[in-house]
Amino acid sequence: MNWGVLGASGFARKTMAPAIHEAQRSRLAALATRDASKAAPFAAFAPDLRVHESYEALLADPEIDAVYVPLPNALHVEWTEKAARAGKAVLCEKPIGLTVADIDRLIALRDETGVFIAEAWMPAHHPQWTRAREIVAGGGIGRLHTVTGVFTYGLSDPANVRNSADLAGGALRDIGVYPIGAFRLATGLEPDVTGAEALWEDGVDASTWVQAQAGEVRFSFHVSMRTTKRQEMVFEGDEGWLVVRAPFNAGQYGQADLHLRREGADDVILRFPEARQYAAQVEAVAATLLDGASYPMPLEQSRGTQAVIDAVFDRLGAPG
Repeated sequence: MNWGVLGASGFARKTMAPAIHEAQRSRLAALATRDASKAAPFAAFAPDLRVHESYEALLADPEIDAVYVPLPNALHVEWTEKAARAGKAVLCEKPIGLTVADIDRLIALRDETGVFIAEAWMPAHHPQWTRAREIVAGGGIGRLHTVTGVFTYGLSDPANVRNSADLAGGALRDIGVYPIGAFRLATGLEPDVTGAEALWEDGVDASTWVQAQAGEVRFSFHVSMRTTKRQEMVFEGDEGWLVVRAPFNAGQYGQADLHLRREGADDVILRFPEARQYAAQVEAVAATLLDGASYPMPLEQSRGTQAVIDAVFDRLGAPG
């Protein structure tokens, strides 16, 4: 598959473009940017890269099979729709939409055109989450009681798009999809939001705390752009607990491993040092398009997570 990237963002340059280049049966073929200096780092590992001066020109390139969209959040739906209308498969950075209604539009477009559209939520492609789901669903920690999650980092640059209300920034939209999606993936449960609080700065939530309930299971998480880097998901049951130590940016934040403790048994640590979740995500797209395989992260899964985010914003109300 020949891939094109819309825009030379830092994340595309450092992470996703190299993952496309690394993935089997995929090739980084084109980049859209008006700035030749921004294209140079991409061409360094993909020397036959074609550089288009506009997004429209890349979408018109007949040799491109799939497009990765790493643009600011407020532009995701617009350019996902344009790419799909141009007949390109689309892998769009999270959040693929800003509301459930946005994702419903994309589901309808996918069904109308038959074009592949998905959100780039990479944990769904990491084997540590397959194993975590098996442990939790299989009773490996007994009856599930409480789930807690955290994803934080420091971002002080006021010019960063994540600090822009106009570009749909904020901690919840940037990283809330991770603890919510991880809870839903590992448990198969749908949480109802029972409480939320945010620290607002210039119209974006710099930090957000959420409480939720799914039947008898309590779920709480915290996301922030104003503290140090931290990621963790903890699943507590009546017979043990499971900690996912590098749940989201596995390999970058820390080594992917699961720590399982059960009453009366030795601790078990499961490690996944060879897993490359970003390349695996690209390979999953190729398997779906070339082989007809079932995709692990369909838009319906993204919709469920967005429904929780919508409910949190309903609780928070207008920025304070």
